[in-house]
Amino acid sequence: MQIKKTDRARKCLIYAHRGANREGAENTRCAFDKALEYPIDGIETDVQLTRDEIPVLWHDRFLDKLGVPSKHIDDFNHAQLQTFDFTGNFLIYSETDTRDKDERIMTLQAFLDFYRNNCHLLIETKNHERQASYRHEIKVRKTMAMVAPADGDAIMVSSFDLDSLAYAYLCGPEIPLIYNFETDQTIEDARHVLSTQPFLYGLCLPIATLDEPIVKLLRSHGKCIAVYTCNSDEEIGKALKLGVDILITDVPQQALQMRDQG
Repeated sequence: MQIKKTDRARKCLIYAHRGANREGAENTRCAFDKALEYPIDGIETDVQLTRDEIPVLWHDRFLDKLGVPSKHIDDFNHAQLQTFDFTGNFLIYSETDTRDKDERIMTLQAFLDFYRNNCHLLIETKNHERQASYRHEIKVRKTMAMVAPADGDAIMVSSFDLDSLAYAYLCGPEIPLIYNFETDQTIEDARHVLSTQPFLYGLCLPIATLDEPIVKLLRSHGKCIAVYTCNSDEEIGKALKLGVDILITDVPQQALQMRDQG
């Protein structure tokens, strides 16, 4: 399946947040495969770096969900992380599901190999203050190299950290980059970002702060508008009414139904 560059005149795209994370452990093959059982447009995921500098899919700061509380991804090398699984901490499969239950942390490369030709992908590079800046750069550099070559906006890279995105732009100026807004950022912050970081492809806004003025501002600059994380009918309806380009959700089937019935 060849993923084409988005035509923003078409309907809002629905992205499954870390896969169908209410039906399988987030950021695992199970959650991604479950998401693809629905006619979703894309998948959002998160990247961190192991101690031996392998990009893997993981969102949280700590490894509580693997039964290793107070530990971080970069406390372990990749081989060590493969000794942990999700089965003791998540109900991943139903009793009738015959797939392998031995879910492990997935590498970014494996994720791209499995899914880049199935749907759009939005890959967030996670930043934690405790990490040295050089490790952030390694993570970004390896992510951009794996994502390349660019295919329109079939694969985009995002971050809450502007310095990481500026470095990502140096590594791969052809890859669309999305700046994730925090909940306390305002339209004035958006104006500043748009004037100082013209390389950005778009912004990803929290649903709580999404409103018509900021949508008009981003439209006037020709930027992609993504929104996270829309789970209630009210949140999904608000995003659809304001005409965002990408809606990120934990309930993709619900968002798809509301979009397609609207």
